[in-house]
Amino acid sequence: MKCILLLPILMALVAAETYSTENDDLDIEAVVGDLNILKSFLDCFNDKKPCDDVQADFKKDLPEAFQNACHKCTAAQKHIFKRFLEESEKKVVDDLNALKKKYDPESKHYAALLAAISKS
Repeated sequence: MKCILLLPILMALVAAETYSTENDDLDIEAVVGDLNILKSFLDCFNDKKPCDDVQADFKKDLPEAFQNACHKCTAAQKHIFKRFLEESEKKVVDDLNALKKKYDPESKHYAALLAAISKS
């Protein structure tokens, strides 16, 4: 009987171990396929321009995601982050470097982050 009572508590704890899934359905290919949209996300993340609601939702988790190799990211968020970083590296490397400097100033976490999201 105790196990049955503990199961909902454990399930709630596991659910709390991930970031909000509210924007897991983001069409990342549309974001990275349009340079203006890609730059608007980077401008938000780098505090150059205001964020819209979706950008703000992702931005609030960036410091921890960088620091903890996306440990709390859902599979969808890892895929979004992977595609975002891949295309940023190709198209807007200076903005990406500013992002890395802001969220990983000592370059201690970026390699682990890339490894964590590489299979997404």
